[in-house]
Amino acid sequence: MYGALSVSLLISGFVSPISGRWADRFGAGRIMVRGSVAAAVSLLATALAPEAISFVIALIAVEVASAFILYATAFVALAQVDAGSAQRRITQLTLIAGFASTLFWPLTSGLHASVGWRGVYLVYAGLNLAICLPIHFWLAPLTRPRPSAKDGAVAIVPPLVDKDAEGRVIILLLVAFALMGFVSSAILVHMLPMLASLGLGTAGVLVTTLFGPAQVLSRVVNMRFGIALSQPGLSMLAALLLSSGLAILALTAPWAPGAAAFAIIFGFGSGLSIIVAGTLPLALFGAVGYGQRLGWISFARLGVSAFAPFIFSVVVGWSSTSTTLLLLAGVGVASAGCFFVLWWRYGRRKSRLAA
Repeated sequence: MYGALSVSLLISGFVSPISGRWADRFGAGRIMVRGSVAAAVSLLATALAPEAISFVIALIAVEVASAFILYATAFVALAQVDAGSAQRRITQLTLIAGFASTLFWPLTSGLHASVGWRGVYLVYAGLNLAICLPIHFWLAPLTRPRPSAKDGAVAIVPPLVDKDAEGRVIILLLVAFALMGFVSSAILVHMLPMLASLGLGTAGVLVTTLFGPAQVLSRVVNMRFGIALSQPGLSMLAALLLSSGLAILALTAPWAPGAAAFAIIFGFGSGLSIIVAGTLPLALFGAVGYGQRLGWISFARLGVSAFAPFIFSVVVGWSSTSTTLLLLAGVGVASAGCFFVLWWRYGRRKSRLAA
């Protein structure tokens, strides 16, 4: 089952650059309309799957459809509606979406208890058609594709990165977000068993409840103070918070207050990481070609996220949970180092997107 989820995430990552390119070319809203239909059909196919092979194929289809309707495409839609206010809107969107797990994890559990797992998929297929599709259909005319630089168009918001340096900066950006995605994925999948292995017992369950509110709090704080900050600097801060949380947990476990500090700090960094994945490329490169760049970032994040939980468990088996956490904190520091290079080169030049 976990292997099927990993494969579906990996394939979704490969599809993400295509989704971003189509959003640039045809408009993000139109892509999201088709994505809503695809999501409903794939969820329906999962619910009706008669055996394991068809179930896995349908599960992969669900992840592929998600590449056309989730954060990356929604960020492009906001940039196409109004590039000047996109950073603020992206933060607002992530704040609202931060409640998704808070609302839908208990809802899913309740539905599962009453209608079974197939019924859960049927309900969510219906929600995509009844709620998401009309919203995306309304959004479609508002999200016009932006002319490409090949057409001689001038970006509404001038980018920070010169054309000659764009390739190098993109590679650095992909490495930074891939490393950050590795850290997040490894911990989020293993959080409960990891805390138990550190000797926290039932306190570990209480600690995990702090993670979600910390994510939401990070977005509230960012709405108030983060818009005026350098986006490369904010990205570096997000990576350092992830690393700091892991180091605190490794060095203080099984001390419950240390574990609580981990959940809050790591959650804060995780919340910021979702925001900067949308705002940093917009600040660096502007709105022209934004969708495709977000698609490549999603590819980097999802590609490593597919393997991170497995690698984490292997390393834990070779060493210990605390040692693995410190190694993972080092990965986060490496990500912060990449963002530091971007901050040093571009962070002190204020983008008009933050105005």
